[in-house]
Amino acid sequence: MNSISTLITEYLDSCRTQKCLDEKTLKAYRIDLRQFSDFISDSTQIEVITDITSETLENYISRLHVEYKPKTAKRKIASIKALFHYCEYKDLIDRNPFSKIHTRFREPVILPKTIPLHIVESFLSTIYTRRSEAGTAYQRRNALRDAAVIELLFSSGIRISELCNLKNDNVNLIDGTILIYGKGDKERYIQLASDDVIHILDEYRRSFSTEISSSAHFFVNQSGAPLSDQSVRRMINKYCSLAAIDLHITPHMFRHTFATMALSSGVDVKTLSSMLGHYSAGFTLDTYTHITNDMQRGAAEKIGGFMESATATTTPEPPDPPEESRCKVIPFERVG
Repeated sequence: MNSISTLITEYLDSCRTQKCLDEKTLKAYRIDLRQFSDFISDSTQIEVITDITSETLENYISRLHVEYKPKTAKRKIASIKALFHYCEYKDLIDRNPFSKIHTRFREPVILPKTIPLHIVESFLSTIYTRRSEAGTAYQRRNALRDAAVIELLFSSGIRISELCNLKNDNVNLIDGTILIYGKGDKERYIQLASDDVIHILDEYRRSFSTEISSSAHFFVNQSGAPLSDQSVRRMINKYCSLAAIDLHITPHMFRHTFATMALSSGVDVKTLSSMLGHYSAGFTLDTYTHITNDMQRGAAEKIGGFMESATATTTPEPPDPPEESRCKVIPFERVG
């Protein structure tokens, strides 16, 4: 039986070659599993995975709950659980010690952070002002590229990693479609609905045609190197400073803002889930439950108003009595 560290290496190789996981996911797995391996070697006398018991796992899980936030602990436990599933599949263990462990998490409900529309308008206005007032061609081209980046982030809900990895060949500005390779290399198309966004992307592509051709990436700097995650973050921070925006804005907040606006505008959850590249509509529903709850309340109010108007009855005026039943005034006869 191989050592635990050797087994982890084999499992990660399997994730890379068979599951085709991206490097970012593999890095997270590697950190989580090496941390688990260090715990086993430092705190126990266990050398092979078959000797790991449910009690050992429970001790480690308890430690994770003390040292990490619920979301991080949940991810680390999932990484270890996946390793044991792999061992079970490969018949390396007779019994999975996770089968007797029930993990429950009470994660705090954290609403996705969005950007108020007036701040988005101020942000974009600052970029375009910067472009129009640029003193050099270098500054104008940078501002043009920055405008294209922010417009695409805001109008499509694209992830920052997807934007930085976007290839020029996958951007079709004639029909306004972009082919995205998301998490796990899952393919999806996004449709650009704004002519203004398509125009700024086309203008950027023509201005940076030489650099794009040498790189093959769509978003590049003036040296022809692909834009990095950090360069986009620095770009956002720069314009927040220029626009005197106090709110700390991250690239992912553009994605949340796009999703929130889409739901508020009536886009159904299943369609939005596909647009965002989520693995299920249920995940989208959980993430933006505050919006869907508001939509349900709004729908309930509309239905309630409709039902009230449909069932409301007015009291009709009583009909006039027939002629023969009406009271008649009979004059008194004079007597005597």
